[in-house]
Amino acid sequence: MKKVVKFGGSSLASAEQFAKVGAIINADESRRYVVPSAPGKRFSDDTKITDMLYQCYDLAEKGQAFNKVLSKIKDRYTEIIKGLKLDMSLDDDFETIKKNFLAKAGSMYAASRGEYLNGKIMAKYLGYEFVDAANVIRFNKDCTLDTETTNQLLKERLTAYEKAVIPGFYGAMANGTVVTFSRGGSDITGSLVAKAVKANLYENWTDVSGCLVADPRIIKDAEVIHTITYTELRELAYMGASVLHEDAIFPVRKAGIPINIRNTNAPEDEGTMIVSDTCRVPRFTITGIAGKKGFVAVNIEKDMMNSEIGFCRKVLTAFEDNNISIEHMPSGIDTMTVFVHQDEFVEKEQQVIAQIQEDANPDSIELESDLALIAVVGRGMKSTRGTAGRLFSALAHAHINVKMIDQGSSELNIIIGVRNEDFADAIRAIYNIFVVARL
Repeated sequence: MKKVVKFGGSSLASAEQFAKVGAIINADESRRYVVPSAPGKRFSDDTKITDMLYQCYDLAEKGQAFNKVLSKIKDRYTEIIKGLKLDMSLDDDFETIKKNFLAKAGSMYAASRGEYLNGKIMAKYLGYEFVDAANVIRFNKDCTLDTETTNQLLKERLTAYEKAVIPGFYGAMANGTVVTFSRGGSDITGSLVAKAVKANLYENWTDVSGCLVADPRIIKDAEVIHTITYTELRELAYMGASVLHEDAIFPVRKAGIPINIRNTNAPEDEGTMIVSDTCRVPRFTITGIAGKKGFVAVNIEKDMMNSEIGFCRKVLTAFEDNNISIEHMPSGIDTMTVFVHQDEFVEKEQQVIAQIQEDANPDSIELESDLALIAVVGRGMKSTRGTAGRLFSALAHAHINVKMIDQGSSELNIIIGVRNEDFADAIRAIYNIFVVARL
């Protein structure tokens, strides 16, 4: 058995949290490759190390004094080292960081140092080999990941070590220039390592006991999803569910490696298992609910639209030419509606409307703003009759007007549009009918 374990920032924010992580790793001999994040918040008003590094480098880039902030960052790490009673010093590392800040090494280099330093502490604490991610995670010149080279480098390096720590979040170009993933990118590093070492399981440890059926800020004590497929998770992640970075799914999915989301503060909880496919019967008809606010519906109407070849293409070209991505496009015989992000659309709305008028010559165009989209996702919906009926009955009972309905042919999800002001109430209504009513 071979496991890759990734720990988030809240799991490594202090010496006390480090000790919890050490106990988790040492409790299972198969946890052989560790991917740490930078220290997160120790309490609600605290600042993440990554944010402190951005702030510090911003001062350096402007030619202002940054030693005070850098000293605060160093103090955080010194506190962890002393708390763990480790015989090590990061003085040389901080001198190197200071020199590179003065040399304007870049904000991505600055941000990566949080994981780099935490990785060195973790390796010392566990007695594992430290492998700098800059040497094994390869990026192209345009800052996109070079997947094939990365996989080869990781394979070559990690086969030499029985146990190793590889910092998350960053890598480097062939010339050594450090490049970071987007926020939450340590999830991706863990996934890449799991694929390279052909792990049996990728454990992703965070501060929640798995993926939840709904946003806990809306549904208090939301139920945990025990098993979810990669496809379901992608649907939920795209619509705002944020337990795992969505790009972390692809490397392990292709390799058939399951992901287990676990809670560092409650290691006895089984968490959520993310798998390619499963014959397990889901606990509820739906697997999860997720959504986003801030959309505009562009309603376009034209008689005999359905018989006019190229009409939809002309409309969509207006959005493409103005660099606006489309979210959903439900349509009827004489109408079509295009849903787009309001913040992207508002600055270019008149150009888009003018181009649609000129190219497609519709009878009317109407805009409806301040809308939200909610995805109801679940593999159980395909085999359960009346799912849509129960969904819309629950929303009607809650006096919520549905602005849009869209269901894919896979029957895996139903997308509904509601007004922003009805967003939370709609999620509560859906949760109550499919989850609470079944408990």
